[in-house]
Amino acid sequence: MMGIAQPTAVVFAYHQMGVRCLAALLAVGVDVRLVVTHRDNSGENVWWESVADLARHAGIEVITPEDPNESAVVSRVRACAPDFLFSFYYRHMLHEPLLRIPPGGAFNLHGSLLPRYRGRVPVNWALVHGETESGVTLHRMVLKPDAGNLLARESVSILPNDTARDLFLKLVCAAERMLLRILPGLLEGKLEEQPMDLSRGSYFGGRRPEDGRIDWSRGAWEIHNLIRAVAPPYPGAFTDIGGTRLFLLGSYWREEVGSSDNTGLYWESGRCYADCADGNRFELTLMASGGEALDEQGFRKLFGNESIVRPDMDDQEA
Repeated sequence: MMGIAQPTAVVFAYHQMGVRCLAALLAVGVDVRLVVTHRDNSGENVWWESVADLARHAGIEVITPEDPNESAVVSRVRACAPDFLFSFYYRHMLHEPLLRIPPGGAFNLHGSLLPRYRGRVPVNWALVHGETESGVTLHRMVLKPDAGNLLARESVSILPNDTARDLFLKLVCAAERMLLRILPGLLEGKLEEQPMDLSRGSYFGGRRPEDGRIDWSRGAWEIHNLIRAVAPPYPGAFTDIGGTRLFLLGSYWREEVGSSDNTGLYWESGRCYADCADGNRFELTLMASGGEALDEQGFRKLFGNESIVRPDMDDQEA
C-alpha cells in the first residue's frame, strides 16, 4: 500500500465509537467512499450520536442493510474499490466475500484488550468481573470473531465506581487517540502485526435484561459490580421484594463492613445501604420502582418502616 496519495475505505460503523473512529479517519485524510451503519431501534435507548449524520455532513453515501453480507451490498462495496475496510462497533459479522475486497486489509476496533473479553458487550463484562483495566484493540478481521492479528492496543483504568457508561466513554477517547497515533503507519503498510494467542484470552456472549437480577448470596463487591455494569443507560440491576420489583440503578463502593447480621436494605443517616452475605455493604445511590425514582420517603411507602428490608431470596440466579 506504499505510495497511495489518498487511501480509500469503506466503513462499517455504529454507536459513539463509530462516530469518533469515523471522525479520526476523516481527520487523517482517508477518502471514505461508503458508510454502512444500522437503523436506530425504536425499542432501544439510543443515547449516542449518529454515524449516519456524521457521514452525511461529510458528504459520504450511507446505507443501512439488514444483512451486510448479501450479494447486493458486497457488490456495492466492491464498486467503491476501497484500499481498506474498517468496522467500528458495527453489530454484524462480516463474511469472507467482504473481507477479501480491500487489498490493504479489513480491520475491526474492539472494546477490550484482546484476546481478553472477545465477543459481545466487553465493557459490561469487564465491570461485572471487577476488572481494574480495560482498553481498545485494533485487529485484522478474519472469519472467526475477534481472532485476527493484533495491530494496536490502548489501555484505560477502571475506577471502583466507574459505570459502564463511564468506561465506554473512556474507551471512545482511547480509540480516537490510538487511531490518530497508528493510522499513518497502517495506511502506509508499515504497521507490524502480532498473532493473537486465543489461549490467553476469553470469550463472552451477549447479556439480556434478565441478567441484571441480583443474587444476594454474592458478596457486596460482586453485587456493586453488577449494578454499575448495567446502570443507565443500560437496563439496570433489579431485585424483587414482596412481589414488587426494585431497580438498583446506582451504587457507591467504600469497602465498609455491614451494620446488620442479615442481608437486606436499610436507611441510615439519610442514606440507603445494602448489607450483603459476606458481611460487607455498599451504598445505593439511585433506586426506582414502577418507572419512578425512589427517595427514602418513597422507599418506605412501598416497603414499610422495617429497620431492614429483605429481598426475596428464592430462585436466585448464580
